[in-house]
Amino acid sequence: MNAKTKTVRRAQAGTTESAWVRWTLTAIALLFMLLFLVLPLAAVATEALRKGFGAYFEALKEPDAWSAIRLTLLTAAIAVPLNLVFGICAAWAIAKFEFRGKAFLTTLVDLPFAVSPVVAGLIYVLVFGAQGWFGPWLSEHNIKIIFAVPGIVLATVFVTFPFIARELIPLMQAQGTDEEQAAIVLGATGWQTFWRVTLPNIKWGLIYGVILCNARAMGEFGAVSVVSGHIRGQTNTMPLHVEVLYNEYQSVAAFAVASLLAILALVTLVIKSFVEWRHEREMKAIADLPPERPTPAAA
Repeated sequence: MNAKTKTVRRAQAGTTESAWVRWTLTAIALLFMLLFLVLPLAAVATEALRKGFGAYFEALKEPDAWSAIRLTLLTAAIAVPLNLVFGICAAWAIAKFEFRGKAFLTTLVDLPFAVSPVVAGLIYVLVFGAQGWFGPWLSEHNIKIIFAVPGIVLATVFVTFPFIARELIPLMQAQGTDEEQAAIVLGATGWQTFWRVTLPNIKWGLIYGVILCNARAMGEFGAVSVVSGHIRGQTNTMPLHVEVLYNEYQSVAAFAVASLLAILALVTLVIKSFVEWRHEREMKAIADLPPERPTPAAA
């Protein structure tokens, strides 16, 4: 094989690097995945089952573990729909309209990415804690936010609300407003335009953002740790319960609950991959459609 043929084949493959460079880069990527993803997951599964399936299921059936699982699912069930509404509204406002303060709103959407989750938890303690700004008023009315479920939900909402908005903003900006304007000119109302034009166009990005938001909500540790109070059986989510068990040298129970979190993460990954596959398949089907032929009247 001459040099010209090799160059043509590399160009067809989309790269000009030689085979040994591609194999080296692939081996490095696989090695990193093995060291930082596969081995930790295998270690969690091994430690969780070290004393057999009986001890594994006993750790998951323990009342405090069930309480942590229920609280984690409840928190995600509240935080994700709230972020869904906020994400759509924020993305629609930023992508579809021009107004004063738009850049500031975009910066606020990104704020949780820049602020440490621990700092976010401390902010809620400062605002709603016993010595906080609204603490005395809340105490007078017997309303408890910090060291209770509402504080956990608020902290989770704060750290997760950029995920859906950040998935939708660039998608909506790329799509523009032509289809919405055409629908309105044809007599559609605002709600009809949203349900029949905007929502179908953003559905895959929306689903992808919800998946990421849900994964972060179930796995959040820093902000929840600050506002929860670590009350066993009441305010411990699954990540906090794992920490408590590990600090008490109950390693099998800790890894059992951690393995459940890992399973939820893998399920999320499978759903994410399926959504991406469906999206790519739909885009390919649209690209393969034959172009419309002009009618005789149009011609």
